[in-house]
Amino acid sequence: SRLHGKSILQPTVANCAAVGAMLAQLHVAGQSFGEQMANPRGPAWRAQAATAVAPFLPPDAAKLLREEVALHAHNNPGDLPQGVIHADLFRDNVLMDGERVGGLIDFYFACNDALLYDVAITVNDWCAGANSTPDATRTRALLRAYHAVRPFSAAEAAAWPGMLRLAALRFWLSRLYDLHLPRDGELVNAHDPAHFERILRQHIANKNPVWL
Repeated sequence: SRLHGKSILQPTVANCAAVGAMLAQLHVAGQSFGEQMANPRGPAWRAQAATAVAPFLPPDAAKLLREEVALHAHNNPGDLPQGVIHADLFRDNVLMDGERVGGLIDFYFACNDALLYDVAITVNDWCAGANSTPDATRTRALLRAYHAVRPFSAAEAAAWPGMLRLAALRFWLSRLYDLHLPRDGELVNAHDPAHFERILRQHIANKNPVWL
């Protein structure tokens, strides 16, 4: 059978709620999956990639990159609920059939990690508004719909600000790498790293991001 729906570029509040609920369902279902795979874009990759791209950056961006990589190298999300995550649930990897999710695609980066990290990745893309600023209404809709299926723990609530930063760092870093160090023989569509740099800087400035 084929998946129904299409990717959307301008998600509504209802779309974000549907994605939040589906992501929670994915996380709950993944609890029964016995195989394990560490996140290939974890701390070791961040350290290596940051060292590689730093020479291409202006001093202020290079400093920010070093500080964020160091910060998250010492923050261990291992005490948060873990499981199988999609790790790349951007708008182009979700097929929307009206206001319901018709299917999820591109599980290339799927792995085991903190479930909250997957939520942060999803929020950073689905709930980004003009100039990469977070849209509070869409963010709250996605989080509440997720929470209704798999309730967040108190530890996850406390970790949320830092997790938003980590999720933004991961994609800022990968986009910098693809832009400045493209892999030979691979067709890589290099996305603009500045988008996630802006998201990261906004998360750093905002000590109280939208939550439930």
